[in-house]
Amino acid sequence: MRSPPHALDKPRQRGRPKLMPDDAQRRLIADCAQELFLEKGYGRTTTDEVAARCRISKHTLYRLFPGKPALFAAIVELHRQAMLALPGDYDGLPLDRALERIFMIDIDPQADKQRVALLRLVMLEAHQSPELGEIIRRHGADKSRAELANWLALQAKSGVLVIDDPDSAARILMDMIFGAIAFKAIDNLSWPGDEDRNAHIRRCIAVFLNGVRPR
Repeated sequence: MRSPPHALDKPRQRGRPKLMPDDAQRRLIADCAQELFLEKGYGRTTTDEVAARCRISKHTLYRLFPGKPALFAAIVELHRQAMLALPGDYDGLPLDRALERIFMIDIDPQADKQRVALLRLVMLEAHQSPELGEIIRRHGADKSRAELANWLALQAKSGVLVIDDPDSAARILMDMIFGAIAFKAIDNLSWPGDEDRNAHIRRCIAVFLNGVRPR
């Protein structure tokens, strides 16, 4: 008698291919768009090129992102923690060491290069595409500042800092540290060495803490 066929010997059932989840596809598209924006510039990149780089249809692209501004907003959201490592658990660390970690003093060189490139892109193209400045403010700087302000407020509540306006304090500290980074980005300059960048961040943190520690 002929034995019954093994399950693996059965003909494969046809069906629709498994689709990538929308969140994963959004991340893939945002990564492709970032590559193109940094290669060609925001203004010179078309949605046709983004779809082609991602190997998707324009219908799929527009279903997930209504246009280039939405794409750039997704990039900023995805890479916001490359600017500030918040939220995070820094309990038990000295304040200066906690802030060094928050401001990513030991950031990977490639990640640092990417964040500077994005800043440079915005600064060079903001006059032609004014939406870029608004996007990076609303989806990046404002959210990062709010998270830093919340962290500073918690430190003030515990009594280790004296701060009457955490949002203003967060703005001051971010301006101190990121001001030099932005200046170098627009002039396409680089730090002479990682230690120089790190020394600048440490000095900014020391000056800030000197002004907000209890006397």
